[in-house]
Amino acid sequence: MVVLDPQDRVLLIEARDPARRSTVGWWEIPGGGVDPGEEIVEAVRRELWEEAGIGDADIGPCVWTQRVEYTFGGYHFDQDEWIHVARCDGTSTGPQGLEYLEAVAFTQMRWWTVEELLDHGPRTIPYRMLEFVEDVAAGNWPEVPIDITPAEHHVQRWQAHGMGE
Repeated sequence: MVVLDPQDRVLLIEARDPARRSTVGWWEIPGGGVDPGEEIVEAVRRELWEEAGIGDADIGPCVWTQRVEYTFGGYHFDQDEWIHVARCDGTSTGPQGLEYLEAVAFTQMRWWTVEELLDHGPRTIPYRMLEFVEDVAAGNWPEVPIDITPAEHHVQRWQAHGMGE
């Protein structure tokens, strides 16, 4: 989810693939899977608590969707993702229930202004987040979620950035 504080800063978690520690890390939005029988909004709240220690947030609409395939921690993932926006007061107690791979992958959390994100251009997940984050942070949420599924050139650029190229 795209988590925003009152100053419209975006919460990102720094991570590195535990199966490939020598590669460059990235900054990602909090999120994860929906458990069987769980409503999407419940899953968003649970993931926000588990990964960021944020227990009180206004969960907004799904703003982006994507289909991604990737390998992480030696496991292959092929998934459809619905990315919601959430607003909170900007306080966090830190992760409260990370899964094993998350615990060894996550290194720190940071609130980024949109200007910092665009100026710095960190490697992010979703890959195409920097193309769309300015509108979401400004409250310009689409009526229908935008498909941000990465094309092959997005994936190649992201991978090359991770190799220091």
